[in-house]
Amino acid sequence: MSSINAQIENELSFRQSVDVLFNRAASKLDLSPGLIEKIRVCNSTYTVRFGVKLRGDYYTFTGYRSVHSEHAEPVKGGIRYALGVNQDEVEALAALMTYKCAIVEVPFGGSKGGLRINPREWDDDELEKITRRFAYELIKRDLINPSQNVPAPDMGTGEREMAWIADQYRRMNTTDINARGCVTGKPLNVGGIRGRTEATGRGVQYALQEMFRNKEDIKIAGLDGELAGKRIIVQGFGNVGYHAAKFLQEEDDAKIISIIEYNGGLTNEKGIDVQAAKDWFVEKGSFEHYEGGIFVKDTSEMIEGECDILIPAALEGVINISNADRIDANVIIEAANGPVTSGADEILRKKGVVIIPDMYANAGGVTVSYFEWVKNLSHIRFGRMQRREEEARSRMLIAEIEKNTDAKFSKEFKINYIKGADELTLVRSGLDDTMRAAYGDMRELWHQNRSDDKEFDLRTAAFMISIQRVADTYKALSI
Repeated sequence: MSSINAQIENELSFRQSVDVLFNRAASKLDLSPGLIEKIRVCNSTYTVRFGVKLRGDYYTFTGYRSVHSEHAEPVKGGIRYALGVNQDEVEALAALMTYKCAIVEVPFGGSKGGLRINPREWDDDELEKITRRFAYELIKRDLINPSQNVPAPDMGTGEREMAWIADQYRRMNTTDINARGCVTGKPLNVGGIRGRTEATGRGVQYALQEMFRNKEDIKIAGLDGELAGKRIIVQGFGNVGYHAAKFLQEEDDAKIISIIEYNGGLTNEKGIDVQAAKDWFVEKGSFEHYEGGIFVKDTSEMIEGECDILIPAALEGVINISNADRIDANVIIEAANGPVTSGADEILRKKGVVIIPDMYANAGGVTVSYFEWVKNLSHIRFGRMQRREEEARSRMLIAEIEKNTDAKFSKEFKINYIKGADELTLVRSGLDDTMRAAYGDMRELWHQNRSDDKEFDLRTAAFMISIQRVADTYKALSI
């Protein structure tokens, strides 16, 4: 135990880990030291301490909003609610947002926010008062603004909190016609977009699908065949982990053998029914007594279970130098931000584990947030103008083919072919295309360098592409 504690003490902080991974990639690029440093550092971090009168007394809360890079504006990044929120974490997450936006080519700089709070300790009315006051402090400094800084949900927040923030901005900026674009991840009835809630988990699915389309890549990971039947462990069963597991099971026929949550895990070698497990967890608050698997109270070693694919979808640093050598997965796809520390990354690379990095794998959320922001600025739902026209053309084509041939299409085919694309279909299509293109960029650089350096990985490739794109923007703007 003492040796493990010593290892953990030697672990770098989240921010330091991001810098180590950044520096490893930046050293391979032909950029000046000054420009590299400019890209690496956070531009600014605002710390706010505000009081709210609750339960007959005043409570003081600490919040942050960090802006990493303004090479593109607005800057983009979620707001998380957690007791562990601190400046180091927020700045690391803001940096990852810059690289994430660059790798999937959405026109945002990186930002991140956080409030040091346990949302479970407050009822809904209290949480609304706290959220609105936090939003007020950020809005009046243009740290929430549709053209400058656009937050989104993160750990501990969701559609409800985004609706409160959007309404607070509207109240303070009554003549801003683009007010709804001040935040993304909103409910549909206040300017949200279909597919945003599922977006990060869906992006994880699309990333794995694209990897498995490239047989050379899965061979490097020591796997073969299709996603169907692959044994998957999911760590974190919130919005991201749940949707990734659900889609991979229902649409790709993958086998979810373990789900790890903060208060216990669930395991079943024959596969867990993801939706049934989720329904149970939502109702009971725990997997205990669920009959579709074995409940594991102590989850400390569950992440080390043997599997084909490991999906860490919760907090940063869950795979670190104390457990990296015991991780028994062929592929790790980082659905969370920073789940693998830089120390663990080095161990896993030497073991030959293929890591699909967070800046790419986790980018489904910001991609669909971009679509929502565009929708808010254009003031029209995607598909509204063309859907019925597309259906009319398809119907006419089917009728003409049937009229001039002996062919008769089945009713099911006609329905599926004629149906025009609605907003959700277009969002999923755009996300799929984005994830495919970004993976193609990464793997091309990955394979170019693997012949000379077997430890050259997808993360280094992703960092190199992102850093180069940010650098090119700075050069073009002479900043």
